[in-house]
Amino acid sequence: MKEYQVAVVGATGMVGQRFISLLAAHPWFHIGVLAASARSAGKTYEEAVAGRWKMPSPMPEKVRGMTVLDAGADAEKIAGQVDFIFCAVDMKKAEIKALEERYAKLECPVISNNSANRGMPDVPMIVPEINPEHAEIIPFQRKRLSTRRGFIAVKSNCSLQSYVPALHPLMDFGVTKALACTYQAISGAGKTFDTFPDIVDNVIPFIGGEEEKSECEPLKIWGKIENGQIVNALSPAITTQCLRVPVSDGHTAAVFCSFQNKPSIEEIRARWATFSGEPQRLGLPSAPKQFLHYFEEENRPQAKLDRNLENGMAVSIGRLRPDTQYDYKFICLSHNTLRGAAGGAVLMAELLAAYGYLD
Repeated sequence: MKEYQVAVVGATGMVGQRFISLLAAHPWFHIGVLAASARSAGKTYEEAVAGRWKMPSPMPEKVRGMTVLDAGADAEKIAGQVDFIFCAVDMKKAEIKALEERYAKLECPVISNNSANRGMPDVPMIVPEINPEHAEIIPFQRKRLSTRRGFIAVKSNCSLQSYVPALHPLMDFGVTKALACTYQAISGAGKTFDTFPDIVDNVIPFIGGEEEKSECEPLKIWGKIENGQIVNALSPAITTQCLRVPVSDGHTAAVFCSFQNKPSIEEIRARWATFSGEPQRLGLPSAPKQFLHYFEEENRPQAKLDRNLENGMAVSIGRLRPDTQYDYKFICLSHNTLRGAAGGAVLMAELLAAYGYLD
C-alpha cells in the first residue's frame, strides 16, 4: 500500500492527541504536520500541550519538537505539504464547516471527527463495517466543490457507535423501532477526572446536541445514494437519552428493539458472531479481527474491563434477553475515543485509501 503524509488539525485536544498516538507507528500514514489554534501556533508540540497530555501512553518522541502551525492562517501551506488531513478542531460549527471546505478546495481531502458537515447530503458519514458504499458519493461532492482530489468525509457521533453496529446485522429482520440510553464517558467531553470535578459521584442527564445526533445520524448511515445525494432511511424509529457518567473511557448503551419479523435469540447471536465487513475483508491495519463480541456473563460488558478489546476497535455486547415492551433488550459498549472518534476516523481513512480516493 502507498504511504501517505498526513496532518492532524486540532492536534492539541484530546481527540487530536488520540490521533497522534494512533498514527505514531501507523504503517501507511505518517504525521507530517501538526496544526491547532493561533494560540498554539509557533510553539513546539511539547510546549503547546505542556501539562495537558491526556493519553495513557507517553507523547511520541517524533512529535515533541514539531512546530505547530495555525490551522486557519497556514491552511494553504499545510495542504501543500500533506496528502490529507485528520480534522478534530474545537471551533464553532460554522467555522469548522468553512475550514473543512477550504481544505477540500485546496485539493486536500479531509477526514473529519467533527459534526459540522455530517448533515450535508453529499458528504459520506462512514462506519467502515456498515456503509462503505457511501464512499461512492465522493465524486458527486467533488463536482459540487469543483475539486479533483479534495473532499470531506466524516465520522459519525460517538454515542451511536455502540448500538448501531449491534443493530446493523439484524436490519433484514425489519427493525421497526429502537430505544437506546447511552452512558457516556467524560473523555467524550475532552475531560479527565482532574479537569471535571463535577462528575465525581455524579451522573449528568444532559449532553448538548447528543440525543439529536444519536437519533438522526443512524438514518443517514443506513440511507441510500440517489441522484447524487445520500437519502436517509425512513426506519427504524429511534429514540435516545444520553447521560454523562463518571467513567474515563467507554460509552455503554442500554438498547431495546422490535422487529417486523422477530428473530430468535439464537439467530441474533449467530448474526453477531459471524458479522464482518470491508475492513476485515481488506485486512485494514486498524480493523478488529472480530467486530462484534458477545459476552455470556451477566455482568458484562463493563467499560473498565472491555473498552480496549481489539485495541479499542471492537464493540462488546451482552445481556440479550426478551423485553416486556419491545421484542428484545441488550447492552453494548464501545471505546469512545478509539472506535468512536480517532480510531474510527483512521479506519475510515484506511478504507478510502484502499479504494483509491486518497490518491
